[in-house]
Amino acid sequence: QVQLVESGGGLVQAGGALRLSCTASGRTFSSYNMGWFRQAPGKEREFVAAIFWRTGFTHYADSVKGRFTISRDNGRNTVYLLMNSLKLEDTAIYYCAAGRGVEVRNTYDYAFWGQGTQVTVSS
Repeated sequence: QVQLVESGGGLVQAGGALRLSCTASGRTFSSYNMGWFRQAPGKEREFVAAIFWRTGFTHYADSVKGRFTISRDNGRNTVYLLMNSLKLEDTAIYYCAAGRGVEVRNTYDYAFWGQGTQVTVSS
């Protein structure tokens, strides 16, 4: 069992930056692929970024590529999402997730989810 707790969300102006953190409980954190998803009001949850536990390879949604960076610190059981050049359309609840599947862009490949942290980008 893995429990995930996100933090770091908040209100930021367009063009600004935020860093989200997701801290996991459990000793097997390092063996899970980690992903970030987001859900805006009235929309489905969508993939943002993921990092493979074994290789460290990263994947990003086209909408955030070049602006967001996912990283992990296995010693701290934490995965981060650094978000730069934020846009109004980045406003959403951001969720981190842990899973062992390879289809890291799909929600069904993740067994554990955090409660989410709100990110609001203002003009």
